[in-house]
Amino acid sequence: MSHGISRRDVLRAGAAATIVGSSLAAPHVHAQGTGGRLALGLWDHWVGAVANDALRAIIMDWGQKNRVEITLDFITSVGNKNLITIAAEAQARSGHDVLSFPTWMIHDQQRLLEPMDDVMGRLTAKYGAVNDASAYLAKIEGRWLAVPQTTGSQFKGSAARVDLMKQHAGIDVQAMYPAENRLGDAAASWNWETFLTAADKCNKAGFPFALPAGTFTDATDWIGAMFAGYGANLVDANGNITIRNNDKVRQVMDYAKRLFQHIPNEMFAADDATNNRALISGRSALIFNPPSAWAVAKRDAPDVASQVWHFPSPMGPASHTVPHLPYFFGLWSFSRAKSQAKALLEHLSQIEQVQKMVDASVGYDIPAFASMFDDIATWRNVSPPAGVVYNYPVRAHHKAVPGIAYAPAPAEIAVQMYNQGIQAKMIARMVQNNEPLDRVLAWAEREVEGFKRG
Repeated sequence: MSHGISRRDVLRAGAAATIVGSSLAAPHVHAQGTGGRLALGLWDHWVGAVANDALRAIIMDWGQKNRVEITLDFITSVGNKNLITIAAEAQARSGHDVLSFPTWMIHDQQRLLEPMDDVMGRLTAKYGAVNDASAYLAKIEGRWLAVPQTTGSQFKGSAARVDLMKQHAGIDVQAMYPAENRLGDAAASWNWETFLTAADKCNKAGFPFALPAGTFTDATDWIGAMFAGYGANLVDANGNITIRNNDKVRQVMDYAKRLFQHIPNEMFAADDATNNRALISGRSALIFNPPSAWAVAKRDAPDVASQVWHFPSPMGPASHTVPHLPYFFGLWSFSRAKSQAKALLEHLSQIEQVQKMVDASVGYDIPAFASMFDDIATWRNVSPPAGVVYNYPVRAHHKAVPGIAYAPAPAEIAVQMYNQGIQAKMIARMVQNNEPLDRVLAWAEREVEGFKRG
């Protein structure tokens, strides 16, 4: 499901050059004696009741201690209900005080969001910088307009079958990425060429990699990381189109043509559930996904779950980029409970609360502060097998970076490329339609020019 926004919404948001309010307007609220009322609309977690209940307990406990009356709604992303809610409240200038904002929605609603520089200043002073992908999405013109949210935020690195990768590809993924703060010797060779060879061998053995290549987010995110790994930006940070005369774009497109010789053709029509089903059913040796597929397999296919191992996606010649899809807490500027909201969001961002959220999601949820990874025990303790999600967070020793597809392009262009799945469509035109590369690149350039014109 897309976490993006429409072209009209992007243009409307981009037209607002001024952010209302001051980053220091709302004072820091201490743990006692706050008072008042606060309404929150939060993302309805894929993990379901356990994760939602854990977050509810943290929030309600804070409300009771601070004498704040809390109204809390969990809003599903199924059918884009969360996006519809954001748009409706923005238009009405009323509703919840705080909402969960997916991916691009901070840029969309930037005119109506309360600056959070005071909260983020204290958090970064305590926990260090957040990852670049989160800053790209939530820090606009030098101001934080949202707080990175742990619940719902995810990486989409490799989720592979230990047994099938060892038997058919000759790769011991546990030895390559052990459940320790170190890399195995073979990790240095975990690049996209090694990945292609493994895809070929596993496909011939009847266990193809399930790599979606449509316009859903799972496809957009891993393909975006592959392009970034080759340094193949379609648009640079200044908004310049860099497609046709870009050797790096040509290099990644040549690689994609070779890779998709070993990927089932039906993956061009796959949705975000297709790769999960392929792994859970035992039909695939590798997907790019957070631990949600493993969690379902643990319940429904324990023999499969016991053979799954999470670790970063491959490195490219330009960077080692791992797909990242973050959520954010946004506070409406028309809220009448800004002080209470900021105090609560700062409370939710402390490692003590983050630990509870990560526990409840069985390791799925990812804080934006990498400094927390080593101190949270969940990723060490989850099983089976022991250590299955230890390398799911992008840790310092991985020497990888979380990335959002189409960065560093200006957000008003990037979101349109993201929603349209331009990179996946480029691959489909070349692989499925057998179009010459020059024609594909010319088509992509025309599409992006249209996005720039609006």
